[in-house]
Amino acid sequence: MTRIQPEDQENVQETFEPLTAEQVAELRKHQPLLSVWRVVGAQAVLGLLVATLVWFVSGRMAAVYSAVYGALAVIVPAALFARGLTSRVASVNVGAAVFGFFLWEMVKIGLTVAMLLAAPRLVNDLSWPAMLAGLVVTMKVYWVALGFRKVFYPVNPT
Repeated sequence: MTRIQPEDQENVQETFEPLTAEQVAELRKHQPLLSVWRVVGAQAVLGLLVATLVWFVSGRMAAVYSAVYGALAVIVPAALFARGLTSRVASVNVGAAVFGFFLWEMVKIGLTVAMLLAAPRLVNDLSWPAMLAGLVVTMKVYWVALGFRKVFYPVNPT
């Protein structure tokens, strides 16, 4: 197999310079990490807002309980996932972190499916539209957190 070299190979120079501790601190100040606990908190707030909206629209407490249960079907597994990712075991090395991510993601998906399957038995007079509204709105917080990072971490110009 023939390898094609760049045209100006003789002018290429290795200029990789690692960041200093001060540069890393400055970079983290302007681009902070997104906390999974803030996302879970935002999901809880939006779940309560959906339940309140369902109460104003329908006036039925069964629909409110359904919306809350739908939100909890996202919030409880997400909180378990966040707890698993922030544990000491997940930060031992890169391999443990990757394995932990996939393990806790599987637990999160399994718990969500189990909660949805148990919903008709646990919630009296279940309102499927209200439960799905609570479920979908709280799930979309992930996209809001990624799309509007400045809402979750406003950067103060200094």
